[in-house]
Amino acid sequence: MRYALLIHYPQPTDSTPSEEEVKAGMAAFHAYATALDGAGVLRSAEVLQTIASATSVSMQQGALHVQDGPYADTKEAFAGIFMIEVTDLDAALAWAEQCPAAQWGTVEIRPSAVRFVDGAWSNAG
Repeated sequence: MRYALLIHYPQPTDSTPSEEEVKAGMAAFHAYATALDGAGVLRSAEVLQTIASATSVSMQQGALHVQDGPYADTKEAFAGIFMIEVTDLDAALAWAEQCPAAQWGTVEIRPSAVRFVDGAWSNAG
């Protein structure tokens, strides 16, 4: 079964992380991704740029609306995703627990419903 581990961080405040904190965080995520890959469960991983770089698009009432910034103003921002393939939710929970983001943010686990492979949609299971 494929699961998305969706990483949510608190919005940055005026106090930015120090260079040492950033390096330590990058090292922790590198070790985590390496562990997922080494276990053969990692399908993809993406770290997103900050929410300040977001652009939201909608087609409401037949007109294109483009907005600088995120879709919703929240205290947390979607920051990245690890797509894994494991046997069940318990295995996904075990990997989410090890994610560095779980220490200061939230890791949302969501099963994949369908996926697009080789030009067609199929069940993700």
